[in-house]
Order: sequence, then structure tokens, then C-alpha cells
Amino acid sequence: MKPGYHEIYSRYRDNITRGVLQPGDKVPAIRVLAEELKVARKTVETAYAILTGEGYLVSQGARGTRVNPDLLLPDRAAPAEQPTGALPASLISQRERAGFLRPGIPALDSFPYKKWLLLAGQATRAMRQEEMLNPPVPGWYPLRQAIASYLNISRGLSCTAEQVLITSGYSGSLRLILDTLASRSDKVVFEDPGYFMGQQLLKRIVPRLHTVPVDRSGIDTEYLLRHHRDARFAIVTPSHQSPLAVTLSLPRKQQLLDWATQNEAWIVEDDYDGEFHYTRKVLPSLKSLDQHDRVIFMGTFSKTIMPSLRMGYVVMPASTVETFTDCADITTSGQPVLTQKILTAFLNEGHFFRHLKKMRALYQTRRDWMIAALREVYGDLFFTEQNDGGMHIVAFLTKGSCDREVARCWQEQQLQVNALSEWYRGSGKRYGLVMGYNNVRSYQEAVELLERPKRQTLELLS
Repeated sequence: MKPGYHEIYSRYRDNITRGVLQPGDKVPAIRVLAEELKVARKTVETAYAILTGEGYLVSQGARGTRVNPDLLLPDRAAPAEQPTGALPASLISQRERAGFLRPGIPALDSFPYKKWLLLAGQATRAMRQEEMLNPPVPGWYPLRQAIASYLNISRGLSCTAEQVLITSGYSGSLRLILDTLASRSDKVVFEDPGYFMGQQLLKRIVPRLHTVPVDRSGIDTEYLLRHHRDARFAIVTPSHQSPLAVTLSLPRKQQLLDWATQNEAWIVEDDYDGEFHYTRKVLPSLKSLDQHDRVIFMGTFSKTIMPSLRMGYVVMPASTVETFTDCADITTSGQPVLTQKILTAFLNEGHFFRHLKKMRALYQTRRDWMIAALREVYGDLFFTEQNDGGMHIVAFLTKGSCDREVARCWQEQQLQVNALSEWYRGSGKRYGLVMGYNNVRSYQEAVELLERPKRQTLELLS
């Protein structure tokens, strides 16, 4: 059902009074919002007229319509750096929406389906009666062995199969870590900007959540030591920061490890796409530098194989294995053995290594296509920073801060990009679009996709 003018008015009034929209924030043009909501322009005009008449909005001519900069809102009880408000509408259910350029999706057209189906058939035919019982909570042991072997070789870890625990992916891993080791009074720090789904999860389960800014060298460890030395957990993406794609510098890695050792704190290393580095060899993980076993390493196969696999893992510090296992027995139920057997064969028979090698070369090519296509279609309206790998780029706006409006008009053209500003929770925001490139199959396709929202984008950025 299409919203009427009163519903649009109520949405904006509530978002302004709750602080979701701040004084000075720009709101979409009438035409743009009408197209997005599939309503008549008159409907939006009426809602905006009421909001303007009541003092919530002001029209600033060519600069567009904004939340009244002089509007005085009541102070909110939550600290300024705490994540507040609901998940932005442009991010809701994005994982279920069809489209292009969505970050974090592997190249589905280049996955070895036939080999995977062959292994699936073999595992199904070999299924035994005892495998119909509840799966082992820590995971099928041969898979734990295969993951430990892979991590020791490719990510520089020194772990045993007993330290590997199979989970349902990112959320399952993060919940298990905090359920096992954290109390409600523990302070947890997270990167700003940081992975938006991680922010939303942590906001719901961590009472004392704080953020630490990220710059070109990764998480600002000096800021951490000045403001949050007493934190118990630091959740970081050191190999390829999400979303800025920078790598944590070696001095900061050492500083972070020293902080954890001296304060008996834990570092949670999210290695979500650490396999994908292009201009040099794969960087060693932060965990590989950990001499005092203060790093909890977590990974997933969603980025390297397929998101629907729903399979991740945690490498537990040796001293915590029993505690993790006891907690997992209570809070989790284990992953399906059949899926674990297929994945084990994929790893043990060398298909995973060959697939990663092929994807590194392919992703580097497709990233170059996307950057070149951005330059051809939009000239100097966007710029990208040189980074060594990953699965997405950030197209920064060269002027203005209307990345949310730009992202919305791109999403209307089935381009599932994110507005970078929505990944921030503190001040010092940067503005741009977070976009994936792994499934762009040619340079010409990249150009054609970027041409779709060109007219609306130029209007917004002019």
C-alpha cells in the first residue's frame, strides 16, 4: 500500500524528533522521494509543506530542503558515540534484494559448481545412520583439521584442530565469543566506520559499546589508549578494514597486541576477506603475531565460497577451549554434518586453494574495470583510494555529503550500493558509496551499470 501524505509527514517528524535526522541534514528532493515511494509528487509536496510550516524543514533554494538547522532537539540519554536509531532503510533486507554491485558477494559466475555438486553427491551417498543424530557442537572433526591446516599455511596461524570451532557465520561467531568471555559490565570497542550489520548486532547485545576512529593506517590505537584503555574487547578488521579497505599498520598491530597483553583484554580479529590481496603476497593475520594468545580469530566461507553456506569458524585461544566448548553446548546446536563433509572434501582435495588463486586474479581485473568505468562515466565526481585487495571499493564524493540520496537513486536502478556515511556512528564522517565489483563480467557491463543512475546522480551532485 502506497503511503499517504500524513504517513510521510509522520515518518519525517518522528525521525527528526528521535534524532535519526539531525538539524542541517538534507532530505530527498520531492521528485526523487515521489519516485522512490511510487506516489504522486503532490503527496510529497503536501507532507513537506506541513513539515515546513511546523518548522521541521526549511527550503534553501538550490541547496535543497533540509532539516531546520536552528531546530532545538532534547538531549538524548545515550552517549554521543553510542550507536542509536534503527538500521537505515537503505540497508534493511539488502541481503534479500536482487541487484548488482552489492558488497561482499563472491563471483558467482566463476564458482566451480560441477565440482561442488560432485562432492555433494559423494557425501550424500556416503552418509551413515549415525550421522542422522545431532551434529557435534564444536564441528565435524575432519573439517576442523582441514581449517586448521589451511590457516596455518595461508594465514600464518599456529593452531590445532582442537582450537577450531565451527559456527553459523559472522553473527554466530561474534555471539559465541561474547557469550563465552564477556560480562554485561565489560566495555567493547568497535571500529568507526565499521561493518554495519556488526554494529547493529553489538548494539543489541553489548550494554557498553564504544567506537574508535579509523584512518589510513587502520584503527587509531592512540585514541584507543587515551579513551578506552580499560576496554575488555576490541573487535577489528586488520587485514582489510570494513568498509574503508585499509590495512592496519605494523606499529599499530604491535601497539594493539601490547595493550591486550598488559590489560588482559581480548582482540577479536574478523578476517572476513583476508585471502584477497593482489599486489603482494597475502598479508599475515594479526593472530600470527600474537605471542600471548590474546587474539580470537574468526573467519567465514561466505566471501570465499558462497553466502548461503552459512559456515564460519572461531580459532579459540588455547586457554579458553574448555570454556568455549561448555558455552557452545548450551547456546548452539552444531552445523549440519553433510554440509561440513562437502566443505571438508573441497578443502582437502585442493579445490579451495585453486579457487582462491583464480579469484585473486579475477577480482583484481574486475576491480580495475570498476575504477576505470567510474572515471569514464562520472569523471572527477568520485575518487577511489589505492588499496591492496578485498571485495569492494569505496567511491568517495569529491564534494558534498549527500551519499545517502545518491545511494537511494542507485538502488532504484537495482545497484545495491551502500552510503558510506551510514557505516559511521561518531563524528568525522566521510561520504561516498561502498560498492562490490566481483560479479561485473566485463568493462562494458561496468560502464552500462554505472550509466543507469547517471542523470539523477549528476542532479544530486551539481
